Amino acid sequence: MAREDGAGREGVASGVRAGRVEGKVAIITGGASGIGRVTAERLAGEGAKIAIVDLDLDGARSVASRIEASGGEAIALRADVSIEGDVRTAIEAVMDRFGALHVLHNNAAITSPEHQRRDANLLDLDVEIWDRTLAVDLRGAMLGCKHAVPRMIASGGGSIINTSSNSALAGDLSLNAYSAAKAGLNSLTLSVATAFGKDGIRCNAVSPAHIASPSLARIISAEVQAMLLAECLTPRLGTPEDVANLVLFLASDESAFITGQILRVDGGALSHLAHVSKLRASGQTTNRT
Repeated sequence: MAREDGAGREGVASGVRAGRVEGKVAIITGGASGIGRVTAERLAGEGAKIAIVDLDLDGARSVASRIEASGGEAIALRADVSIEGDVRTAIEAVMDRFGALHVLHNNAAITSPEHQRRDANLLDLDVEIWDRTLAVDLRGAMLGCKHAVPRMIASGGGSIINTSSNSALAGDLSLNAYSAAKAGLNSLTLSVATAFGKDGIRCNAVSPAHIASPSLARIISAEVQAMLLAECLTPRLGTPEDVANLVLFLASDESAFITGQILRVDGGALSHLAHVSKLRASGQTTNRT
């Protein structure tokens, strides 16, 4: 089977090693802002040709322009990932432009403060919020996989990276629809990895905790952000760059033997017992001395 890309090639004149995803073609959904934007720019900086797919076409074009201004290759495409025709058309456009497809980052999700405020207590949850959340956050990833996998196989193999969330791994007091969609995405990740691994397709999920960004401040108060930080084992909350670095690794041939994994990017927030942050604040431990 052909290699996924030209990664590992060395510059003829300088002897400098090529970028970690040199020659790969990558689709980033939800790439106009946040984690998607940072990831698109990170992969482009390591040699990938980028297709930024987003409902916000102006935002996608802005990201593509920045990539091209830095010497990369990128196109911007408008699509609602919950609509199969939009997804199919976007992937066909990528194939027409670049002739191959090696990486799909299913990152699109509804993260607007207005929508997330309505994804509240289950007893108050409107059905339309539930349906729209699952349509974008889960169906969108399914459609991406459905239409990307055959193109990836024809390109010699590839890597699918789904943006999940720690909300899928433990209960919370709100975001019921979001959490259910991300839990479904974790299951989809395992199914795709299992079904197409022998065809050279890897599929993994990245599972962030709350990521420090302008959108976080719009959704969560400073007091709650401090509580979230207390649960981290690191001195800070995560950033979009932290997630992008993991996506880059999973997109590259460095992770060629990694598939079917749900990898947390959470500063250890789910790695400890529930009382640890309270003990730390009080200066106590579970050992009586």
